[in-house]
Amino acid sequence: MLVIEVTNAREVVSQRMGKLGGRLIGKVVDAEAQVEKALIQELETAFREFGIEAKIYSLDGPVMLGRSHLEIPVHVREERQVRLRNDG
Repeated sequence: MLVIEVTNAREVVSQRMGKLGGRLIGKVVDAEAQVEKALIQELETAFREFGIEAKIYSLDGPVMLGRSHLEIPVHVREERQVRLRNDG
């Protein structure tokens, strides 16, 4: 299992959206959710190309505590299942 914590989501969204976007972060734009959504799309494409089937979750709440503990109040923002063939 992989856990990826994006540590500069606000900066990424600010760069992509400019000064106005920087002011909207936290008010209208959820920077973490936007960056995670883009990463999920890229991961899905890469996984298909490598022949990997996976479940990818975007979770709201978990926090890494050092290198050995994960605090988990889990709220699933998005879930996607990657399949190699189209079943429908």
